[in-house]
Amino acid sequence: MTETFKVAKSDAEWRAELTPELYQIAREHGTERAWSHLYNTEKRDGTYYCAACNAPLFPATTKYESGSGWPSFFKPLDGAVGETTDKSHGMVRTEAHCANCGAHLGHVFPDGPNPTGERYCMNGTALKFEPKA
Repeated sequence: MTETFKVAKSDAEWRAELTPELYQIAREHGTERAWSHLYNTEKRDGTYYCAACNAPLFPATTKYESGSGWPSFFKPLDGAVGETTDKSHGMVRTEAHCANCGAHLGHVFPDGPNPTGERYCMNGTALKFEPKA
């Protein structure tokens, strides 16, 4: 990535702060197994944050059941999620990352519900959920 992020840390700092699983997803663009994360079935109102830097990403009101096996949202908070072209794995996809720290979150697909038609297919490990009080 050539973007500059508000939260910028060295690889050593990220490794020291993040769990091995979160580091692999957020910093090495990994993917968790489908249906493996508890946020896939989370239904409470609240906000989803970046697990790496705690920046707010998605209101729970934009979460929906996509059937993909990963937590899915149709719209992030304004300016919260950046996008880049991902040409890995022999295909072209749109990668979603935290606009605050650059952490890999997942991918965006054009098969979501109205009103956006987008599916932000996120790794639950890259998220932190705070229920509404």
